[in-house]
Amino acid sequence: MDPEITALASTAGTTVVTLMATDAWERTRDAVTSLWRRVHPGRSDMVAGELEATREELLATEPDGDGPEIRQDLEAEWRGRIRRLLAARPDAAEELRALLREIAPGDAAGPVITQHATASGNARVYQAGRDQRIEERGGAG
Repeated sequence: MDPEITALASTAGTTVVTLMATDAWERTRDAVTSLWRRVHPGRSDMVAGELEATREELLATEPDGDGPEIRQDLEAEWRGRIRRLLAARPDAAEELRALLREIAPGDAAGPVITQHATASGNARVYQAGRDQRIEERGGAG
């Protein structure tokens, strides 16, 4: 499969799942369902139901502490669905890009960055979506 299509599907899957837990959910759901309606009309109702089920699962797991793992699974599911959609209809790629520009927060021209980290003991985690500067000082001498 074309690497650009794979990257687009990855960005779209992550974006859709990320927006499920935000105020932009209804607009996102409507936009994704509308895309399916135009590309695969017979599957749009099923996709709308799958979007709702995914959102319910995501919201139910967030407080349990299983959120990051479940979120990754759900993102992978939607990346796969969108990749299959684009494989069947490569002409829908530009429409998907436009949809992402419409629904994605911030700069939709760039990739959506999702970060997950787990630290234990005396471990430290430093994450940044862009620039990061860390200065550590001190220590016993």
